[in-house]
Amino acid sequence: MADSQEQRAGRDPDVVVVMGVSGCGKSTVAKGLSTVLGWEFAEGDAFHPEANVEKMRGGHALTDEDRWPWLRAIGEWISGKEAAGESAVVTCSALRRVYRDLLREGRPHVRFLHVTADTDVIRDRMEHRPGHYMPSSLLDSQLATLEPLEDDEPGVAISNEGTAAQVLDRALVALGHRKEHP
Repeated sequence: MADSQEQRAGRDPDVVVVMGVSGCGKSTVAKGLSTVLGWEFAEGDAFHPEANVEKMRGGHALTDEDRWPWLRAIGEWISGKEAAGESAVVTCSALRRVYRDLLREGRPHVRFLHVTADTDVIRDRMEHRPGHYMPSSLLDSQLATLEPLEDDEPGVAISNEGTAAQVLDRALVALGHRKEHP
């Protein structure tokens, strides 16, 4: 059943925030979820003010003060989806619990999909991806900031090991949108 048909049938929207450090594969997983499930996709990086992008491009880690407006903008987008009864997927590093709490505040349908990866794999990806402003020199600060999902937070973690199709399948199973293969 297509998502729009589910919504017309009175089902609650499902908003998945694909989280993790830069280079872990958030965008690839989120785009795959969007395609398979027929949900709208938003790239969290697009919500950054230009000052944040320039700061990161210059090799400087963001502060909480830099992040709050960005997180609020993503939260407003999520609120719009929930208000419209639409399921959606958005990427956001959401590295700390307080950031995730802000994204969930007043948004009951938000849950997280934490994409994990080996540090060396992430660093290699960051060093070889064209056109992205985030330098690999900021990976260590992201890893130091990362607070994995806690047991009382709505969400699951998956590894990015394997092909993009294998990781997407793992995400769909973890989120309950596909049965696990025997």
